[in-house]
Amino acid sequence: MNPQTTSQVPALELRDLRTEFRVGGQWYAAARDVSLKVDRNETLAVVGESGSGKSVTALSILRLLPEGATRHGAGQILLDGEDLTVLSEKQMAKLRGKEIAMIFQEPMTSLNPTMTVGDQIAEAIQQHRRLSGKEARRLALEVLDEVKIPGAAKRFDHYPHQFSGGMRQRVMIAMALACKPRVLLADEPTTALDVTIQAQILSLLSELKSAHGMAVVFITHNLGVVAQIADRVAVMYAGEVVEIADVKTLFAKPTHPYTEALLRAMPRMDADSDTLEPIPGGVPAITAMPKGCAFAPRCRLKEARCETERPKLTRIGDQHEVRCVVRAEQFEA
Repeated sequence: MNPQTTSQVPALELRDLRTEFRVGGQWYAAARDVSLKVDRNETLAVVGESGSGKSVTALSILRLLPEGATRHGAGQILLDGEDLTVLSEKQMAKLRGKEIAMIFQEPMTSLNPTMTVGDQIAEAIQQHRRLSGKEARRLALEVLDEVKIPGAAKRFDHYPHQFSGGMRQRVMIAMALACKPRVLLADEPTTALDVTIQAQILSLLSELKSAHGMAVVFITHNLGVVAQIADRVAVMYAGEVVEIADVKTLFAKPTHPYTEALLRAMPRMDADSDTLEPIPGGVPAITAMPKGCAFAPRCRLKEARCETERPKLTRIGDQHEVRCVVRAEQFEA
């Protein structure tokens, strides 16, 4: 691809992505018409409750969902304008880890307990680059230093169980960055960590994003994390994107009723804990998706049409879109 052309397109773009799961002999959409963009040196946070489709979307990008039980229903996944959905598995294997990397939620289940952390990072490097074992180990040590592992040279030959949770997560970040990917997918990488370590990991990711000019998709259910790390935010519910905005706009002017409900349910330093409002009900199962708006059964603004009319993602401002017929009309008026 022409470099001039590449600089004008998003690093990663999803266009009407639909991922389906096979349940009881029928196919149901777990990610429904998801459209997202993320540019170089930008962090897009994807937020929502468990079951909202965040991780399914990320795993769909890398094609890591189990074959037979899942399938690509429709849409495109564009990496610098190249559609990944038409690539063979062999071609995708060359991209994973090299062009698009992923940090998983729980490092202890993602690291091999029988291999030293240094060898695991070196293996990831050799998988995509024709280097000697000695050169791969040198680069692996460099990346361990980059993610600020104390005494990296000494820790290189240690096993995962010899590291704390925060240090293991740094090792996972090192593995993801070993081949300097263009896009980094981070699936709730700080969920299992305490607040202090979480802050360190978030700061580290922000520094590394700027240093490498990566596009980062950060998946989380924690809106406090979003405020700290994101440039833009996509809120997902029941497999759909229901609101997209820059981070300041989302917190200052949340528009979708679900976004508002999430913010009301979030603990705040400047508010009494008694003011927290839980969201009644739960995310619908993919086998029992409402005909109209998926959030309608839990929505305080629900109208009769919301139960039959599926809303479209509507632009209501500069880079601000919302999937709600009631709120979209208020901006049109």
